[in-house]
Amino acid sequence: MTVYNYEVKTSGGESYKLDKYKGEVILIVNTASKCGFTKQFDGLEKIYQQYQDQGFVVLGFPCNQFGNQEPGTAEEATNECRLNYGVTFPMHEKVDVNGNDTHPLFGYLKKETSGLLGSAVKWNFTKFLVDREGNVVERFGPQKEPEKMTKAIEKYL
Repeated sequence: MTVYNYEVKTSGGESYKLDKYKGEVILIVNTASKCGFTKQFDGLEKIYQQYQDQGFVVLGFPCNQFGNQEPGTAEEATNECRLNYGVTFPMHEKVDVNGNDTHPLFGYLKKETSGLLGSAVKWNFTKFLVDREGNVVERFGPQKEPEKMTKAIEKYL
């Protein structure tokens, strides 16, 4: 089992399987456009631009489970990210990352890693790094700024 077994939807509602990114290093992030960590969109975009030509992609998944910090639709979240932070990496449907309605992808990501609260996602901007074979190799908490993850990313490129 790898991330390639999971299907996700874009913010526009199109479904696709993550095997679309087979052979690439993937950073999967639960995001929120009204969070104290929202400024990390700048860093996420920066590392995306820095490494995309080497087979790296950032995938954003808006989530409203923490402090009602993503109250709008997935399309509204994507538009806000593009307008306010210049985000060009792929954004997806709004998902739950904890609880009974956890998106299957995040259920898998949590099972493969653990954070401060065990397997639960602690807050917005938890990041999961996936190697070129689709294996979850590292998990970073919300406080870890994207620019400080470059050594880990480069290790798998």
